[in-house]
Amino acid sequence: MTAESPPPADPPVPTADNEPEAVTRLRREALATLEEAAPEALQRLRADPERAADLDRVAPASEFVVRALSSHPALLGELLDSGDLARPYDEGEHARRVEAALAEATDDNTLGAALRRLRRRELVRIVWRDLAGRVSLDATTADLSAFAEACIDGALARLEGWQRTEMGTPMGAYSGTIQRLVVLGMGKLGAGELNVSSDIDLIFAFPEAGETAGANRSVDNERYFTRLGQRLIQALDATTAEGRVFRVDMRLRPFGEAGALVASFDALENYYQLHGREWERYALIKARVVGGDRTAGDALMEQLRPFVYRRYLDYGAFESIRDMKTLINREVRKKGLEENIKLGAGGIREVEFIAQAFQLIRGGRDSELRRRDLRGVLRLLAADDVLTDYAARELDAAYVFLRHLEHRLQARADRQTHELPEDAGERAVLAWAMGEADWAALEARIADERDRVRGHFEQVFSAPQTEHADSDPGDLALVWQEGLEPAEADAALAAAGFDDPAAARERLAALRRGHAYRGLSNRGRERLDHLMPLLLGAVGGRDAPRRTLERALELVEGIARRSVYLALLVENPMALSQLVKLCEASPWIAKQLGQHPVLLDDLLDPATLYRPPDRAELERDADLRLRRVAGDDLEAQMDALRDFAQAAMLRVAAADVAEAMPLMVVSDHLTHLAEVILDRVLTLAWSHLAARHGRPRCRRDDEVCDTGFAVIGYGKLGGWELGYGSDLDLVFLHDSETEDEPTDGERPVASAVFFARLAQRIIHLLGAQTASGTLYEVDVRLRPSGTAGLLVTNLEGFRRYQEESAWTWEHQALVRARPVAGDPGVSQAFDAIRREILTRPRDPETVQAEVRDMRRRMRETHGSGRSDAFDLKQDPGGMADIEFMVQYGVLAHAHAHPELVDFTDNIRLLERLAEAGCLTADEAESLAGAYRAYRARRHRLTLQEAPTVVPATEFGDERRAVLAAWERLMGEALEPG
Repeated sequence: MTAESPPPADPPVPTADNEPEAVTRLRREALATLEEAAPEALQRLRADPERAADLDRVAPASEFVVRALSSHPALLGELLDSGDLARPYDEGEHARRVEAALAEATDDNTLGAALRRLRRRELVRIVWRDLAGRVSLDATTADLSAFAEACIDGALARLEGWQRTEMGTPMGAYSGTIQRLVVLGMGKLGAGELNVSSDIDLIFAFPEAGETAGANRSVDNERYFTRLGQRLIQALDATTAEGRVFRVDMRLRPFGEAGALVASFDALENYYQLHGREWERYALIKARVVGGDRTAGDALMEQLRPFVYRRYLDYGAFESIRDMKTLINREVRKKGLEENIKLGAGGIREVEFIAQAFQLIRGGRDSELRRRDLRGVLRLLAADDVLTDYAARELDAAYVFLRHLEHRLQARADRQTHELPEDAGERAVLAWAMGEADWAALEARIADERDRVRGHFEQVFSAPQTEHADSDPGDLALVWQEGLEPAEADAALAAAGFDDPAAARERLAALRRGHAYRGLSNRGRERLDHLMPLLLGAVGGRDAPRRTLERALELVEGIARRSVYLALLVENPMALSQLVKLCEASPWIAKQLGQHPVLLDDLLDPATLYRPPDRAELERDADLRLRRVAGDDLEAQMDALRDFAQAAMLRVAAADVAEAMPLMVVSDHLTHLAEVILDRVLTLAWSHLAARHGRPRCRRDDEVCDTGFAVIGYGKLGGWELGYGSDLDLVFLHDSETEDEPTDGERPVASAVFFARLAQRIIHLLGAQTASGTLYEVDVRLRPSGTAGLLVTNLEGFRRYQEESAWTWEHQALVRARPVAGDPGVSQAFDAIRREILTRPRDPETVQAEVRDMRRRMRETHGSGRSDAFDLKQDPGGMADIEFMVQYGVLAHAHAHPELVDFTDNIRLLERLAEAGCLTADEAESLAGAYRAYRARRHRLTLQEAPTVVPATEFGDERRAVLAAWERLMGEALEPG
């Protein structure tokens, strides 16, 4: 909030200064009425300073409270005796009170009368505490909601028992089990946000079809539950001499007032799948089981969840809510409700729309947003940077203020109203009850709060812009819709910036004639028709419009069937702009976006798009995404990790093509990403197996101890040189010395079996294809004995293999190996083994010959063999030559210079080799420069989806420097081609 808009008091407290005459008069009249009706109770109340102060605030503000206490004189004394005016209820207390109130009820009439008496008592108590300034908004709405739920559930339980006696027990035709009614509370009741004089929106359902048993004549379950639902509505809603409990609104059920009063679970699911409308998704966000069979009700809510929350980011919600708001505004104008604090501009409903729009958009992928309380949703949206902290605070403050205002309007006479009073006296009382100096101050505060809400609402829901270039978007729309002659269309495209307008026109025509467009729904076609002029305007402004258009249209064809992604681009011009920019820069990025359109959401904020996450941010994001899915839903966890990896890699690639960071930092980010994923995948795999089999144990000196497991990264992962699309070279180690020792679970397996299954599951979690793609291809051929060896090796076996059986090329691979996930103890033991192996004395000439021979075979197998081209990796003078020189230097000289094994990346190893005198400083510098240049070029070629082969004329100086170093160090002269 700004200095001009301090947060509203929660709750508002009337000011004692300059009390309006109307308030003084109403208090005097109320006290006189109470004095006559309940003099003894009033005297006791006045003897308590706190309760007396409460009365001074409540009496002028609520005619309802005064009327209820004066017409039922015993009520005030009973409330004072119980102490309930001064304390909050415990959890479950409302349910116990309803049960006690209905204990003597013998039929529907006595049940209804008991409920109405209890409602009068509890509403007086709740309104008293609210107007006295003793409780917050959340406490008041929770109290009201808990009371309503207790009434529904308690009344239903009694009615159900009576009806079974009369009509028999409903049974499921398929399950053969007893069936019970499920009552869903919608709207504010479902959210626990009920207001003082609110109706309750309900939906009735039952699990399955069937008929009753145990009565003289059976009836089908639908008839049985229809009758039960009617009795429940009558018990709550009928107006009697005692009043009513709650107005019941059943219009949110399938087909509204024209639909059946109750429906089976299957009928409900079928309705929402075939006929469900967007506003019904919106309504179901707050749905909650408030009565009847809660276990079955929870299953129903899970059954309906896919209708409410889509698996993808559903930006079509903006469009739908905009349409809903248009209809509401039309009704507001028609009925003259512009000043209505709920439905009017800047009112309570607009705050709800903002929160629930983002729930519909993101709730399918973020389970934390599947909550019902509006204020909690606003806090989450701010925490996730969907809303700014400032916007969320202003919306929350306005909501609190308007809900308190709503309560004071309704508490006046227990009347459902959202209209501000016209009478001057009533206005003065309302301003006083809201803690404002006078009506003018309250009116100004209302206007300020509603203006803030309206501003945020317009910012979220304003219709998307329709201009992206100097050309007329109307002309580009006609181009797309083939409403112009070819020459006119070409002129419009040329004006938009296309260098080959005829080719662009033909490509657009091919899209319109293709399956992607013809197979769209009507809504999908509308969205694509809206998007295309915007896309053409954005593409026309780029340096290479023809190439960019082709990549962008391939992406559009790929995502068109999920038209919500088209809606995202229409609704967010910034996302469209960044999409076009990245399509121009890299076909690899364009393809990633097309294959994983959920990444389009990451285009919304360029400030983060071009700033790759650091290690700490990666860890926070990965953990947050995993927390948002159910802990027992492995598929959802796999998808969450894939979405996380793709989003992080997109940010790295975007910064890379924008040249916002150097090559080494790109690889650092990609390597950190892989490590974070490996750590989470290992945790998931371990948890799954441990839950089934228990933890692996080993026996040392006759003592049972835990065993550890670690993942060792080789190759590019170990050497901090991961690129886009790199696979992972992994080796799995454990420290169990007794591999036949069983795990400690209910279904034990030998430790060796546990670790083998653990490694298999890690490989599966990384490489399995899901709806969100894959994480990494895994190569485990560098393990001891390669494909003929065990998938997992214990530390002693690994040590023995390296000492006795490993080839020189395996020791070369060990130079670039390091622990990347798992048990610290196993990791430290591996580091010790690696150091011991690499620092063993070796004959330099033997090592030189073996390394040189291995490199020769690689060159013959993988080199380009061309004199006009240069394979950056495999040809003479390329990256592999540098890597092999580094590995030779370490193997040949680490015994004398153990510091050579401190690092695993080639750049720092080159520096150490120069420090040790194995290379000259000039050689190390030139080799490092060449290595960086080659890797940077490979990165760029990968992003362009081009082969990593360049003309032989490129990198001439670098190749000569590498070949000269090779000849001096390895004793072999090589030709470039």
